[in-house]
Amino acid sequence: MAFPPLLLLLLLLVLSVSPFSVVESKLSLEYYRKTCPDFEKIVREIVTQKQMSNPTTAAGTLRLFFHDCMVEGCDASVFISSNHVNSAERDADLNLSLPGDAFDVVVRAKTALELACPGIVSCADILAQTTRDLIIMVGGPFYEVRLGRKDGLVSKASLVEGNVPRVNHTMDEIIKIFEKKGFTLEEMVALSGGHTIGFSHCKEFADRIFHYSKTNPTDPEIHPKFATALKKTCANYTTDRSMSAFNDVMTPGKFDNMYYQNLKRGLGLLKSDHALFKDPRTKPIIELYANDQKRFFDAFSHAMEKLSVHDVKTGRKGEVRRRCDAFNSIET
Repeated sequence: MAFPPLLLLLLLLVLSVSPFSVVESKLSLEYYRKTCPDFEKIVREIVTQKQMSNPTTAAGTLRLFFHDCMVEGCDASVFISSNHVNSAERDADLNLSLPGDAFDVVVRAKTALELACPGIVSCADILAQTTRDLIIMVGGPFYEVRLGRKDGLVSKASLVEGNVPRVNHTMDEIIKIFEKKGFTLEEMVALSGGHTIGFSHCKEFADRIFHYSKTNPTDPEIHPKFATALKKTCANYTTDRSMSAFNDVMTPGKFDNMYYQNLKRGLGLLKSDHALFKDPRTKPIIELYANDQKRFFDAFSHAMEKLSVHDVKTGRKGEVRRRCDAFNSIET
């Protein structure tokens, strides 16, 4: 069927304005309705069991999802294990501290799904679904997860640097990373709210409490009592790398807007967290989310939906891995 010239021109204009629309249109809320009808039920059962036995799973999985999507898109490339010919994303310096429980919950779900509907569900879709379900379990907002992602065919440690923010980055550097991915300031601040759950290792914030400056070893803008407690917690961090502290000292296991309220009180843990409150570009957004949890939840839901379809692979641009840690072509 031939399109009239005017209609063809209009179609081309629509596609040029929405560069991701073709890919996103291949995703669907009911993608597995016929091929794996128990997909959501199986994932939900695995997620519930894991979170109940390991309460930090939700925070770890959210972090894993973010690190995956920011590098090569949401394609489970962070799961690939390195071998003698390739150093994979998982072994990049920024990813070495990604928690084992987060990998484990996805692998458990993958195993169960392979028994129920072998070769159908991608690891990328499992990660997206488990992240959403875990956020809900700890009190966070519901948001839609469109499905149909394929697992990526590339995973290189060298691609991580510059695509995932570091805690010692300046605000200009962090904003640039998010802008490069197509995220607004509001979306960046909303995604940062994921720090309302979980913890960070002492080495990530040790400079703020032990080596801030030559004249003052502790950042004077940290609440004094909070700084004292952190020093006790992290006293042996150089010899015990597992030492850590909650990102949200007030309600560490609950997904809420306390993270933003903490920033106003000098209770922000990481340098990058504190920078969000100090920067005039992001401070008004912090104030907004601190005062209105519904606004934060709405913004977070929107940002997570957007993140979850970032540079996804569909069709022949990816595969459905038989196991999450190896490409099908080199699986042993």
